[in-house]
This record gives sequence, structure tokens and C-alpha cells, in this order.
Amino acid sequence: LSPMGGSRSVSKISSLAIHRRNLCSLVFIRVPKLLGLLPSGCPTKFLKEDTHGPPMEVAVAELPVLPQDVLMSIFAHLEIPDLMRASSIFSSWRSAYSSLRNLQQYQQRQTSCLFYTSESVGESVACLYSLLEKRSYKLTLPKPPIRGRYLIGSSNGWLVTADERSEMHILNPITCEQIALPSVITITHVTPVFDETVALCKYIYSRDTAEHRSTTGPQPVDLGELRHYLLKKAFVFYDASAGGYIVVLIHNPDGQLSFAWLGDDKWTWLKPHCFFQDCLYKDGKLYAVTLLGEIHVFNLRGPVVTAKVIRGCANKYSCRTIYIVQAPCGDLMQVFRSQDVVDYDPRADNATHVHYTDGIKIFKVETMPEKLMEINSLMDHVLLVGLNQSLCLSAEEYPQLKANTIYVADDHEYLNYYKNNRRDIAAFDLTYNSSEELVSPQLWSNWPTPIWITPSLTKR
Repeated sequence: LSPMGGSRSVSKISSLAIHRRNLCSLVFIRVPKLLGLLPSGCPTKFLKEDTHGPPMEVAVAELPVLPQDVLMSIFAHLEIPDLMRASSIFSSWRSAYSSLRNLQQYQQRQTSCLFYTSESVGESVACLYSLLEKRSYKLTLPKPPIRGRYLIGSSNGWLVTADERSEMHILNPITCEQIALPSVITITHVTPVFDETVALCKYIYSRDTAEHRSTTGPQPVDLGELRHYLLKKAFVFYDASAGGYIVVLIHNPDGQLSFAWLGDDKWTWLKPHCFFQDCLYKDGKLYAVTLLGEIHVFNLRGPVVTAKVIRGCANKYSCRTIYIVQAPCGDLMQVFRSQDVVDYDPRADNATHVHYTDGIKIFKVETMPEKLMEINSLMDHVLLVGLNQSLCLSAEEYPQLKANTIYVADDHEYLNYYKNNRRDIAAFDLTYNSSEELVSPQLWSNWPTPIWITPSLTKR
């Protein structure tokens, strides 16, 4: 993980440009407390951040030699970019970082970042734009090259990707841990086709659902083409009671659901329902919302999946994109996002087809009695929506995020058809019903589409 402009990857961190003010403040505040020393024994200039002058520009070599347990306590308060840069400075700091990670004692809340690629950094390099630091960092990732993959989801520090054979992996871009998911040929709607050498050469994609038979019939598609038609959005949830991860996939035809526990060798189809838009995992159950606002609840733990509908259609508020999100207090909310088209000329090429968010409505879900209550303000909360697992965060806990704002990333259904178009990535202010660009000029390539991710060091 290196700042943009640097030359090292996640495994070769060379920058000493750690936020010294942050690190020194932690060192000189935490060490007296941990060692039982009086704070007055430390220079007062290290007890607070000073963003204007050189007093905090302390050489790293002047920092005290600290026991590993003290370093671990300090490092546990750093966000991941600073933590990983700190671990590159001294071997003792690297050891403290490794122990912190291996013992799973690192629990610091992380600010979400925008994960994106750029033509200028290479096929296997991606970038994180930090909302905390307002700067980007480069990460070198394992094969296959990230710029050749589709990004179809992000949850709990994991990306879900689809490679040039349409096979899916989950990838932690911080640790570079990568796990293959069950083969796409185990999805009910996909049949493999082999050539005379018994090599996979094509897929047959069926548009049939449990309730409707397609009038077009099964369709042969190339290996890399299947992901274009089949895959919509994916999630990685951790079930604490089961002690394992479950991957949920929204896929075509018609936005159906399939799931697999990590370690499974095939996908399980959740028929017969369709038109799902978003999911969350709460109290050991999967909550999924449809295009019409229906909320279905699935229990995936037992030998037989059980399901029920806890909220009917919300036709009055239907739109193209709906999210379901859990507030910190536990309440469920539905978020309706509308987009408009600008500079569209049907006679020109696809690059003129640009969408932007022009309205967002938020509703609290009441199931007893069944109703939606409109929320006109998020108050001191923020939302992050897109192809990621939808998040609601407290601006008090994440002060670098702007309260009553929705950070949007592009997830419109046109994405696969208009890969060269500018993406709808912005901060939507609910107070004024207006969008502001996240950063200008744009840092990212338009494909694969950028996605929100919350960095994590958690092991599988």
C-alpha cells in the first residue's frame, strides 16, 4: 500500500510519509498512560495535532524504543493506511503489526474508501481513495489482473470479482487473500459446453425462471461474455453463529438469488422469487429487497431454507434502484435512488450516455403495522450506496464524513453496456438535494466501475 506517485506495492511498503502527527500524538499520549508515567514528562507539543507548523515534524528515528505490547496498543488505534506504512519503518514495528494481525486484536473502525483502477498504474494495480485523508494509495493485487475483472460487490473488507472466464473470487485487497467461489457452471441457469479436447469453450445461458419460460430459449455465450448477462451484485456476510462466511449473489434472469457458504462446491438457488435489488444479513437471516420494495427474509442455516415476506410492495415509491440498509440503532431503512440522463444523443456513441443521481428518498420500514415512514433527514448519519453492501454510519464516529449526506457510487443497470462512460460518483447532500463531485479531476478509470469498500485485516 503506497501513496499515489510511489513505486512500492502492498507487500513492499517503503514510504515514511506516515501521518507523523497522528502517530506521534498516539505515541506520546498512549505511552505515559500505558507505562504509568506522568503526561507532564512528555513535550506538550506532542499532546495535540498541529496542522500548520513544523513542531510535529519529528524524525522517525527520534521516536522512543517501545516494547511490542505498547506498540501493539498504539497501532491498534491507527487506520489501515497509516498502520501498514508504520509497519514498514522498523523490524520491531513490523513484528508488532504482524502480532496484532495474527492475534486478531486489531479492531479499529475503518473509514470507507473508493476502490478503483487507473490505466496509468498497470493491469494488476488498483487504488484506494481515502475519504479520511483525501488522497489515493496503490495496491498490487494477485492474478488475474484486476483491470480484466468485473467488480460485482463489496462487503466486510472483501471484493467480489468475476474474471475473464466469468468465474468469481472474493478478494481482500489489503491482505491479498483470494478465495475462489463455486464455479459459475453450478448456477442453475448455466450449462457448460466442451470442445473436442474436453476443454470448456462456451456456456449455455438460460433465461428461464421458476415461474416463467423465456421465449428466446437458451443462448450460447462466450466464456467472458456470460458475466455481462448473468451477474448483477454480490455480498459476503459473516454468520457468527455458524462461524463462517456466506456469499449471496443477485443474478439474471430477472434478479434472482443464489448463495453459497465458503467451502461449498456449488451455488444454491433461492427460487421462485425475482427482481431483487439489494441484501443485508441481520440476526442470522438474509433480508432481500425487490424492485417493488418487497422485503423477503430467508433463513439459510438449516437443511431446508425457509422464507417469508415481511413487507409488501411499495408501488408508490418504486424506482430503478432500491437499497436496504440497517441503521446503527437496528432499524431497517429503504433507500430509493433516482437518476437522470444528461448529454444523451442516440445517434452518437455510448460515451455520451451519462447518468447522475437527481433524487434520493429514505424510508424507515415498519412491519407492525406494515408501512413506510419517510425520513427527511439523516441528522448525524451518512449512507454509502452502490455495488457495495449498503452502509449507514454515524458521522460522530466518522467525523471525516459529512452528516446528512449519501455517498453514491455508480451501480446503474447500464454499466455493462456503457463501459467508457463517466461514472456517477458523488456526495449527495440531503439538506439541499444536490450532488458534489467527490474529487476533481476524476482519478479513476470508468471500467471496472469504482466501488466503496471498508478496508479490513480480518482473516477468513
